[in-house]
Amino acid sequence: MTTTTASRPAAARVLLNKVPEVTIWFWLIKILCTTVGESFADWINMQLGVGLVATAIIFTVVFAAVLIWQISTSRYRPAAYWLTVVVVSVTGTLYTDILTDQLGVPLWISTSVFTVALAVVFGIWWARERTLSIHSIVTRPREGFYWLAVLVTFALGTAAGDWTLELTGWSPGVSVLLPLALIAIIVTCWRMGANPVLAFWLAYILTRPLGANLGDWLASPKTPDQGLGLGTLVTSLIFLAAILATVVYLTITRADVIEGHWDRTPKYHRPRREWPLLGVMVAATVAAGILLNWASAQPHANAAAEGEGPNPAEKNVHMTAAEATAHFPKTDVAQFRTLVTSMNTDLTKGDQAGLNTAVDAYEKAWDDDESKLKPLDGKAWDYIDSQNDALFTSVRETKNPAAEKQAVQALLTTLG
Repeated sequence: MTTTTASRPAAARVLLNKVPEVTIWFWLIKILCTTVGESFADWINMQLGVGLVATAIIFTVVFAAVLIWQISTSRYRPAAYWLTVVVVSVTGTLYTDILTDQLGVPLWISTSVFTVALAVVFGIWWARERTLSIHSIVTRPREGFYWLAVLVTFALGTAAGDWTLELTGWSPGVSVLLPLALIAIIVTCWRMGANPVLAFWLAYILTRPLGANLGDWLASPKTPDQGLGLGTLVTSLIFLAAILATVVYLTITRADVIEGHWDRTPKYHRPRREWPLLGVMVAATVAAGILLNWASAQPHANAAAEGEGPNPAEKNVHMTAAEATAHFPKTDVAQFRTLVTSMNTDLTKGDQAGLNTAVDAYEKAWDDDESKLKPLDGKAWDYIDSQNDALFTSVRETKNPAAEKQAVQALLTTLG
């Protein structure tokens, strides 16, 4: 996938292009980097117990260091460039996780905010440089805009991907299919003549949830609908080795070095087809939205799906926090909220033992109040109970950090 003809900068000092050619190698390493970003961050945060905020601080410092190295180079260097991508993938993911887990910002708000932020970055970039083509990253200002856009795309991809999982309850393996299908449509449109800059950045955003879900699928416990059970450390090491091998190959062969970036003609661009193909991509986006809306309406509590608890078809799967708690005593709701907040704190710290203890305390409190709460509002009780089932399954059976986080955030949202 290539991008449109670059605009020559008039005043800034011109460098050799600082980014690689967009070939199959580019997309391969991008997905590998994204997967590493997800699995390695989870390993440091959860398994080593460093904690979410501390992990974010560490990677912010590392990101600043590698970005200085990347910017200091006079041309594209595979080692510097791809190390920066790996680190920015982790950093962008952590920023979204802090908003969600630490500050309690709903994922739909994070997704919306990062979408607007990316539009603002692109708007300022275009207004100043008159091009968004990555074949024109030949000045310091353009490189700055480029890396800022990359950082926001990782944060946006994380929020959108997690929001999709929250809405649908899909397993990591199934969740790979949606971004994969959308990328396939974008690539097809690009080959037929769609605007290459638009196609590139759309695909770039979608590779984030694709790579992250792939990482979750590989690392999650080995069950029929969860993952392959490799663990976050093994997954990270495998993908880091693959990235290293590919970077060494590209360094030797220079197969992705951009030559003659001025006045280049895009390979497949057909201006007359831009608008019809844009319509196709918009239609694909609408179809994806319809699919997500349909999936969110389906019962998808993990434990209920396995036959535990009440029939999910009998539960109201669309209740606001006010609706779910309106008829329950405020003191009981506050007690549940405190226990779930404690779980969220344990998740942030990477304290699995503390999480297990908090879940046990919450389950006992919930079961003790069943005889009092269920007669007050059976539908609301069933709704919250289905979310409890998902929590208990994720913590005690699948032990998947992403599923644990999703289940805790769902309860925090419901309990207000």
